[in-house]
Amino acid sequence: MKVTVVGAGAVGASCAEYIAIKNFASEVVLLDIKEGFAEGKAMDLMQTASLNGFDTKITGVTNDYSKTADSDICVITSGIPRKPGMTREELIGINAGIVKDVSSNLIKNSPNTIIIVVSNPMDTMTYLVHKSTDLPKHRIIGMGGALDSARFKYRLAEALEAPISDVDGMVIGGHSDTGMVPLTRLATRNSVPVSEFLSEDRLNQVMEETKVGGATLTKLLGTSAWYAPGAAVSGLVQAIACDQKKMFPCSVLLEGEYGLNDICIGAPVILGRNGIEKIVEIELNDAEKAHMQESAEGVRKTNDLL
Repeated sequence: MKVTVVGAGAVGASCAEYIAIKNFASEVVLLDIKEGFAEGKAMDLMQTASLNGFDTKITGVTNDYSKTADSDICVITSGIPRKPGMTREELIGINAGIVKDVSSNLIKNSPNTIIIVVSNPMDTMTYLVHKSTDLPKHRIIGMGGALDSARFKYRLAEALEAPISDVDGMVIGGHSDTGMVPLTRLATRNSVPVSEFLSEDRLNQVMEETKVGGATLTKLLGTSAWYAPGAAVSGLVQAIACDQKKMFPCSVLLEGEYGLNDICIGAPVILGRNGIEKIVEIELNDAEKAHMQESAEGVRKTNDLL
C-alpha cells in the first residue's frame, strides 16, 4: 500500500506521521515544491520509527511526481493556509491553480489512485478535481466532514464533562464557518441522546463553537491547525487501505442525494477499498434540510468563482 501526500507543511507532515504510526502502509511519499523540505521532514519522521514502533517507509521528494507512481491513495494538502481573519473562500484564487496542477500530475503517474482533498476551500477544491480530471466520482473525496465531526465531538464531550469515547456525533454540509450542519438531534452519549443531558441553549452553544472551530484555532495559532486535520486524513486513508467499510462524513459529489445536484458537500459515506462505497442518505428534519440547503447555496457561490 503506497500513499502520497502532496505538501510537506504542518498538515501534510502530520498526515504522513499519523499514517506511518498506524503501520498499515508500506510507503508514504511526501512531496513539496520547496527544495529539500519534504526530504528533511521525511528524514525527521523516519528517525522516530524505532521510537514509535513503525516500519512504514517515508520518502521525501522535491516536485518529482515520478516518485509518486502507482500510489493507491493520494492526499492533496498543498496551497496556502488560512491566516487570521481570512475566510476559506478567500483562498480560492491561489489554491485552485495549485490543486488543478497537483491532481493532474498525480493522476498522470497513478491513474488508478483515490484522491483525498484537504486544501481549502475544501468543498470547492474537491469539485474542481471532479471537473478537471477523468477520475470516477467514488475516487474523489473531500476530507472536511471527518475533521468537523471530530471537533463537534470534542465540544460535546467538553459540555457533557464526559470522556470523548462516550460521545458520538456527525457534521454534514459545507466545510466553512457558516456552512456546517452539526446534527445535535442525532448526537449521543453511549446511545443516549445528548439532549437528555444538555439544555437546548447549551447544545446551540456547542453547535456554534463547532462551526467556528477552524477560525478559533487560526486566531490562536496564527495559521491553520494541523494535528486534527492530519488525524482526520489518516482515518480516511486507513478506512480505504484496510477496506474497513467505515462511515465518515466527507465532501462528495451529490447527484440527487439530499435534494442536491452537481455539488460537492459533506454527507455520510461508507469508505472501503474502492473509495466511496456508498453515500448514506439519512432522514433530516425540516430545520436540518433548510440548513443543508443554505449550506449548499454558500458552496455554490464559491464554486461560481472557479
